[in-house]
Amino acid sequence: MTLQELLDREEIRVLQNAYNIAGDRGRAEDLSKVFAEDGVLQSRAGESNGREAIVAQLSRRTRDGALREGIDRPMEFVRHNLTTSEVTFDSATEARGRTYFIVYSEIGPDHQGVYVDRYRKIDGAWKITHRQARIDWVAEGGHSIKSRKS
Repeated sequence: MTLQELLDREEIRVLQNAYNIAGDRGRAEDLSKVFAEDGVLQSRAGESNGREAIVAQLSRRTRDGALREGIDRPMEFVRHNLTTSEVTFDSATEARGRTYFIVYSEIGPDHQGVYVDRYRKIDGAWKITHRQARIDWVAEGGHSIKSRKS
């Protein structure tokens, strides 16, 4: 492992943390900045292409204050905790990764899953180009958005 690879891994780790801290604080605009301009976010809520669409998908309320479809109540408390993470470099500017997470809310353990990511170094900074947020488990009464297909 080279020194540059270690530095790149740390930058990607900081990027992952920024995503979760902004999300936990309800700051979808800040969260969207970890993505490339044309970044993609796939989750149970659907697929969003580009930062503006990601902000719209992750905002818990519509502009008129109503809760978005699939959300039955606002979260009083949320903390995403990242656990095991693997990053593999395909080149000096392309990487992919898998990171497990568990989310705590006011009910305790709320849901867990894995982020499956692709990263690209753009203008000297790592960004997420594609994130698939897979939910593996949801507690009874958990807040994870239900699949629109169910």
